Amino acid sequence: MNIKPLSDRVLVLPEPAEEKVGGIIIPDTAKEKPQRGKVVAAGSGTKDEPMILKENDVVLYGKYAGTELEYQGEKYLMMRQSDILAVLAE
Repeated sequence: MNIKPLSDRVLVLPEPAEEKVGGIIIPDTAKEKPQRGKVVAAGSGTKDEPMILKENDVVLYGKYAGTELEYQGEKYLMMRQSDILAVLAE
């Protein structure tokens, strides 16, 4: 990955939104934004708040958290570590 977040920011690859629910195909306009994703890259943290997230952590985040960006045809979210609500244990 050529993107290295600075400070307390993380780069998250969101999970795709559900295409089908109970046999009904959901149009793009009605899909809910995913609130789960995988950490692709993480910064080093700040003096007051060290980075506790690492690559490949599966995380939950707020519905409107982060800034959307596109890199090499893939959509990512850049957000602060404090925007992450939980890390999912495997």
